[in-house]
Amino acid sequence: MKGTNWETADVLKAPMEVVWQFDYDIGIEKLRNLYSKSKRAQWDAEQDIDWSIPIDPSKPIMDESQFMFDRMPMMKKLSNTQRDDFRAHVAAHLLSQFLHGEQGALMTSAALTHAVPDYEGKLYAATQTMDEARHVEVYEEYIRRLAIVYPLSPWLKELIDVTLQADHWVKIAIGMNMVVEGLALGAFHNMRRRTTCDLLRQITTMVLRDESRHVAFGNVYVQHAIADMHPDDREDIAGFAFDAVKLMSDSQGGPDGTQQRKHDPGFLKVLERVGIDVSDFIKDLVALGAAGFKAELPPGQIHSFKDLMMPALVRVGAITDRSRELYANAGIPVWDDLSTLESLEDSDTGDIGLADQAVPN
Repeated sequence: MKGTNWETADVLKAPMEVVWQFDYDIGIEKLRNLYSKSKRAQWDAEQDIDWSIPIDPSKPIMDESQFMFDRMPMMKKLSNTQRDDFRAHVAAHLLSQFLHGEQGALMTSAALTHAVPDYEGKLYAATQTMDEARHVEVYEEYIRRLAIVYPLSPWLKELIDVTLQADHWVKIAIGMNMVVEGLALGAFHNMRRRTTCDLLRQITTMVLRDESRHVAFGNVYVQHAIADMHPDDREDIAGFAFDAVKLMSDSQGGPDGTQQRKHDPGFLKVLERVGIDVSDFIKDLVALGAAGFKAELPPGQIHSFKDLMMPALVRVGAITDRSRELYANAGIPVWDDLSTLESLEDSDTGDIGLADQAVPN
């Protein structure tokens, strides 16, 4: 039997409590419903995905316009083979972040299973743990077929590590189910609509159904817990939520994406692998920024901060009057329009409306 490869492992020490619960009555009916829905919606990554569908790197697997790559002069100088390789490896790099994030969610949901104090919370968190295991499996398989698995971005690892090492289960639920998975839910929705790869669309559709339940769990369960907290504990939770949002906001170029993004050494490996000169790439990127071009989501797509993450944090009480000052000082708007979030929660598929279909090939 192959032993553990400790050279690729990263060990964290977490102060999480383990909570027995001998009251088996269901206290939160919405969690009972989520648990029932989760049991019915289980799927098999080996059997329920059509792995015979080919991946065509000659087509833009991801929506390249949101990264401004299609506007860069140097890209026009690449050979057809280089452009195909670039598309494949850019997609692999982004999907690798989802893969690693799903492993983080696998660990946090397992931690929630033994740390949450309510019976129905444990039941649901256990089903989420299985969901996350399946997501790790399906994305690893797709990325291997596409290109290679790239390293986890430093900012995402920092956020997940902070979440895993939190001293209260509510912080773990906020860090993963609301902040990280709020970002992922928006990204999955947008990717499903814009990808030209039928296999990736099928995978993302299945994952999206699971993720919408995970975000709903964070919203339902955390709201009940925060409402019962002492005001001082509530402020502690609000401070953790701000730190998590600020870390993610900084990494994404601010809440509107217009600021300088954090450096990702993994993406430089994409350029090196494809044979693109790093200095030329950065020069073109800087020139585009100076000319006023910026990456924007096409109309109709979800803005994770504005539409999902911030409204959810407001609704559950994780943003207090005191922490609103922190957001204001950091230049992070506190959006509270719940319409998009509630549309996702009310859907059995994770879709927002029947018209949100993928862009045709």
